[in-house]
Amino acid sequence: MPQDYSFDDLMARLRTGDDTAAAQVFNRFANRLIELARRRLDPAIRQKLDPEDVLQSVFRSFFVHQAAGQITSLESWDNLWALLVVITMRKCGRRIEYFRSANRDIRREVSLPQAADHSSTDSGTSSDEPTPSEAAMLTETVEQLIKGLEGRHREILALSLQGYTKPEISAKVRCTERTAYRVLERVKGMLEEMRAEIDPAL
Repeated sequence: MPQDYSFDDLMARLRTGDDTAAAQVFNRFANRLIELARRRLDPAIRQKLDPEDVLQSVFRSFFVHQAAGQITSLESWDNLWALLVVITMRKCGRRIEYFRSANRDIRREVSLPQAADHSSTDSGTSSDEPTPSEAAMLTETVEQLIKGLEGRHREILALSLQGYTKPEISAKVRCTERTAYRVLERVKGMLEEMRAEIDPAL
């Protein structure tokens, strides 16, 4: 069975609430998303928020919106991965902002009431998620970057998105730090070109 057809079939089954389809998506991406969240959240924040909590919130958000027909642009596994990366990074960013806001700054060791955290980590529709239009734009950007690279260069970008440093990337991919730096500089240039196309004034 062609891979595209299999992916489309899986998305269709997800919209019907198929638990097997949901488990397949979860198992495919869970470990990478936990690692992404772990590297985005510094140790002090991880004392307050477990990366697995972020993971659960990411999938809860995705499944709710996908079942409601609000996610219509998914065409491939790469496309889905890009969307989940966007949601995870947005959730981590919001939680970092939350824990470092003036009256809750964990760097000053202020204890936080447990109840204050429910709306952002437990809800599938909280404000830490991108809107459908933002998600579509961000996902398309990430996917274009991924498609613009091949082989080992694509892996370098993926590891960078997960928060790995250039020395760590070079060790994992077995390339020189110079190669990792060059690839990421190329990605930065691609992003600048995309921004210029969207708004030449930027």
